[in-house]
Order: sequence, then structure tokens, then C-alpha cells
Amino acid sequence: MMTAPRDNGDADAPPDAGASAHARGSFFGRRKGHKLRLHQADLIDNLLPRLSLDISAPAPARLVDLFDGKAEDIRLEIGFGGGEHLIAEAQAFPNIGFIGCEPYVNGMAKILTQIEAHNIGNIRLYAGDAAELLAWAPPQSLVRIDLIHPDPWPKRRHWKRRFVQDATVNAMARILKKDGEFRFVSDIDDYCAWTLAHLMRSSEFRWTAERASDWKMPWDSYTMTRYGRKAEREGRVATYLRFRRVG
Repeated sequence: MMTAPRDNGDADAPPDAGASAHARGSFFGRRKGHKLRLHQADLIDNLLPRLSLDISAPAPARLVDLFDGKAEDIRLEIGFGGGEHLIAEAQAFPNIGFIGCEPYVNGMAKILTQIEAHNIGNIRLYAGDAAELLAWAPPQSLVRIDLIHPDPWPKRRHWKRRFVQDATVNAMARILKKDGEFRFVSDIDDYCAWTLAHLMRSSEFRWTAERASDWKMPWDSYTMTRYGRKAEREGRVATYLRFRRVG
């Protein structure tokens, strides 16, 4: 499975961390990094079901309909961890609908706390495998997909668990609109090279970089995550890759 995020701020993922995690508002098979506070547990039980996508039902013809007609376009963030980036983007772009996919209960609790505190209405959530979400979404329904500091699964025998695979590249091509983007951030050189190779061999994506600063520097208005700040403090340099859907 492929959704275990590295940028979750909790304990390392168990070997089966990509397993499907959500049913009727409850988590199954999830490893909590820390015990939830009482209010966080209440948000999981009561707010999350109102914001969760039910992929057991057919997808709407237009994902914008998930937002009561208040969204002009839809973006997806896979493995949002503590939610810093997703919350900042949702606040900066109130006319965009955001879907956040995160299999860890602690990450979900953190973002629910922020959604409630800031009364954010343009985020929907999915607490399971991102590959299942990609398969459920209708064609050409997203303008952007973000994957920020994912788990690199560094051992060769675990590479099949990395989110970026030929199958998921094809799935992203199916659901991104023409000129939509897939954006990837990592401080692990091997995973950056892996991602670049997989996207470059797809005829449906084009790497947008024209100069070194395009992949060495974050894009304008990028919100640094907690993991990103930790990586900087420890001397690890991130790479910022952007790929445009063509054809």
C-alpha cells in the first residue's frame, strides 16, 4: 500500500501502514503516535464523519458538488501529516475545494482541530488509501495534487509501497485536468530521483523546471511543514518538483 506519510509528526509507520483505514467515521488498524485528547477524540467521532468522503458510493459527476457549489476547482493533498500546508492553502484560496488524504488518526485529529478553530469550510477528508481515492474520483476532476515529504520507504523490498508508481502516475493523469499539476517535495535524494524517473517516462506529464532554482527553491507562497523545518535544522535539503499534465 502507498499512503503512509513521512510528514506525520508521529511514530514511524508500521509495515502495514498503507492499509485501508476508514469506515463509518472510525479508524481500524491505525497506529496512534500519541493518545488523543478528549476533544480530539470527540472531533474524530462527530466532525470527521461530516467531512469524510464515502468512496463506497459512486463519485459525483463533479467533485465541486462536494462543496455545495462554493468551490471553483478541486485540489488534493496526499498524506497531509500535521496539516500545516493544507490548512494554509485552504485559508489562502477560499474558492478552491481541498481534499486531504491521511491514514493516521493523529494527523486527522490535528487537522480537525484547526478546521474547527478557524471555521474552515472548504476541506473534505479521506482517512484511507490514496490509491483508492484516485480510482474513485471522476476523470479530469482535479487541478492539482500535492505530495509533501512522503514516507520514502528506503529499503529496496519496500519500494513497492512508495506512492509514486507507474500505476499511480497513470491514475493521477486520469483525474487531473489538462495543465493541472502534480507537486512533490522530499529531502530524500533517492525518492526524488525515483519520482523524476517515473514522471519523465510518462507521456502525460512534463517537468516544468527550466533552471536549477525551480527545483532547489520552494514555489511562491509555499507553506513549510513541521517536518520540513526539522529537515532544514538537521541540514537536509529538500527538492521541489512540479509536473504539468499535458495532452
